[in-house]
Amino acid sequence: MKDTQNLITEAIDAAIFPGAVIAISLKGKIALHKAFGQADIFADQVMTTDTFFDLASLTKPLATAPAIMALEHSQKLELDQPVIELLPELNGSGKEKITVRQLLNHTSGLPDWRPWFIELMKVPGEQRSARLRELLIAEPLDENPGKQTVYSDLGFMLLAWLVEELSGQRLDRYMNAEVYDPLNIEDLFYLDRWSVAPPVERFVATQLCPWRNRLLKGQVDDDNTWVMGGVGGQAGLFGTAVEVCALMEALLLANGGTDLSGPFTSETICRYFERDGDGRALGFDVPTRPGSSSGQYFSDSSVGHLGFTGTSFWADPERGLVVVLLTNRVHPFRFNEGIRSFRPKLHDMVIQELGLV
Repeated sequence: MKDTQNLITEAIDAAIFPGAVIAISLKGKIALHKAFGQADIFADQVMTTDTFFDLASLTKPLATAPAIMALEHSQKLELDQPVIELLPELNGSGKEKITVRQLLNHTSGLPDWRPWFIELMKVPGEQRSARLRELLIAEPLDENPGKQTVYSDLGFMLLAWLVEELSGQRLDRYMNAEVYDPLNIEDLFYLDRWSVAPPVERFVATQLCPWRNRLLKGQVDDDNTWVMGGVGGQAGLFGTAVEVCALMEALLLANGGTDLSGPFTSETICRYFERDGDGRALGFDVPTRPGSSSGQYFSDSSVGHLGFTGTSFWADPERGLVVVLLTNRVHPFRFNEGIRSFRPKLHDMVIQELGLV
């Protein structure tokens, strides 16, 4: 796939991102897996295919949504169940009508983001979880549940709380036990900032953070997740391109009718991939026409997601195609947005070069 590789090389030359790893699979077979450019421009670190990326918001579909699938599979919740029945602490908060489904498809009425890390930094580490829950309870809704779609980190923070309350485990530990281990997924993980981590040289560098006053490498870029110790429902997952590809291959297989280990039955995956009345999926993005980052050729049944740090995946059930592009576009500064126009070009090139038009 020379044209696809040339396109990535040209993007690096144009300073759209310093480096990238791409993993493409078609019908369960790897069509391309290659690294380009630099993982850390200051250390002159060459990108490799086993470099770990901060996956940012890919955490939502690759960790939090599968955790909810596992809880649903074990009959600990229902998608249309009001969250207050599962988290009675929300009583009197104005959130009594929010359902699990609405949190997953960003129609809960919660706002998009809040800079809570500023407040949480003032709280001792062992008290931050309780304080975050107080902030979630107190935060007013911007709109009645179900009325509009607003992409919300806060909704996935609430989902993480839900997972921990119903499972009795921290989100990352529940994910490993119920989702990743049954599928033999090893290189998708959270970085608990208070525990031993892989060598920092395995990680791609992200931004020069002005308030942490350091280059971020081997620690989560998302400020709210970092201050909470690295584990969040909205961000915090790290991993390699090929492992993201492997997980999405498994979900496509289940979507096609094959029941897999753990919660990944065909019935479950189809329910999360299918569109509701407004064209939304659960935990996943879908192509928006025109102007989708997936380009013009991915089918309308495709699912994907983008991450702030320069990460993305798109999976097309009709073609059996998965395209994972992980870049360090925020390195060394977060203001470079050239990837917006690059992503659709890349996905169009991949489909053209594979002869899938």
